[in-house]
Amino acid sequence: MNQKARDTNLMVQKQKMNNVAEITCSASNLDEEDEVTANPWDVSRVPGGSSGGSAAAVSARQCVVSLGSDTGESVRQPASFCGVVGLKPTYGRVSRFGLMAYASSLDAIGCFGSSVADTGILLHAIAGHDRFDATSSKQEVPNFLSHFDSASSLESKPLKGLRVGLIRETIEDGVDAGVVSAIRAAASHFEELGCSLNEVSLPSFSLGLPVYYVLALSESSSNLSRYDGIRYGNQVHADELDSLYGDSRAKGLGSEVKMRILMGTYALSAGYYDAYYKRAQQVRTIIRNSFKEALNQYDILISPAAPSVAYKIGEKKNDPLAMYAGDIMTVNVNLAGLPALENSF
Repeated sequence: MNQKARDTNLMVQKQKMNNVAEITCSASNLDEEDEVTANPWDVSRVPGGSSGGSAAAVSARQCVVSLGSDTGESVRQPASFCGVVGLKPTYGRVSRFGLMAYASSLDAIGCFGSSVADTGILLHAIAGHDRFDATSSKQEVPNFLSHFDSASSLESKPLKGLRVGLIRETIEDGVDAGVVSAIRAAASHFEELGCSLNEVSLPSFSLGLPVYYVLALSESSSNLSRYDGIRYGNQVHADELDSLYGDSRAKGLGSEVKMRILMGTYALSAGYYDAYYKRAQQVRTIIRNSFKEALNQYDILISPAAPSVAYKIGEKKNDPLAMYAGDIMTVNVNLAGLPALENSF
C-alpha cells in the first residue's frame, strides 16, 4: 500500500477467495497454484485475468471496490468479463510501491468498482506521488468527484461537443460478432447523448501484441531473477549454492511464469537483442505517436475490452497463443502509458 493510501486511512482487506494468477501471468486466471476463481455470472466461465479475483469479488458483491494490477489487460479484461467497472490509470498516476514487479514500464495499479463513481473515489484515495516510487507522478491529484454531475442536472444531450473515435481495427475480422454488435450499440448510444462519433484507423494497432510480449517478457525475465530462494521466494534445501538457486526457482515458480522468463531471456540474449527488444522499443514509439495523433483529433477513443466474451474454464488452456491473442484490444494503451476505463453499461 502506498503512502497516500495510508494517509487517507484506506483499509485494505485481503480475502482468501480473491484469487489472482501467479505474478500476473494469465489472461484467464487459471494457472494459479491455488483454487480456480469462477465468473460470478456463470461459474463455468473464467473471470478474466490476471486480476480476476478482484473483479469477481466486486461482481459478487463481496466488496464495494478492489485493487488489481494491469500490465496489458489485467484490470480491463476481467472487468469486462465480470460486468464491473475497471480503470487503468495513466502510468505513474498511482505508486507501484508494494507491487510485485513484472514489467516495470507497463505495470499500473488499477481500480474495480460497481460504478464509475466508486472507482473514482478509490482512485482519488490512492493516486499521487510516493517517495518510494521514483516513477510516480508529482502532478497534483485533481478532485475526481467534482467532475460527476447528478442525473437531474443533465441536459437531453449531455455529451454534446464530445469527439469520440471508434478504433476501426478493433471491430474487424477476428472479433466475435456479438462483441462488434455490442460496441456499435454503445457507439450509437454515445451519439444519442450528443457526441460526434467517427471511426478512426490506427495502422500500428496490430503491432501492439507482439511488441507487448517482447517487452513484457524481457522485463519480467529481469525482474523475476530476484526470486532465487535467497532474496525472495521459497527456498529449497540444497548442499550447493547452484543447486539451491536452480531447485528453488524450479519448484517455486509455476510453468507459465517459467515459460515467460525463458522467452524474455531469449529476447535479451546476445545476437537477438537488436532483432527483438530494440526493435520492439522502436515500434512502441510508433504506437505512442499514433495514439497521440488520434487524440489530437478526438477527445476519447473507444473499443471492446476483449475480442470475445468470457470463455469456458479450461477452454483455451492448451492453446496459449489464442489466450495471448485476447490481449490485442488492451495492450496498446499500456505501451502508450495512457489511461483507460472499462464500463459494462
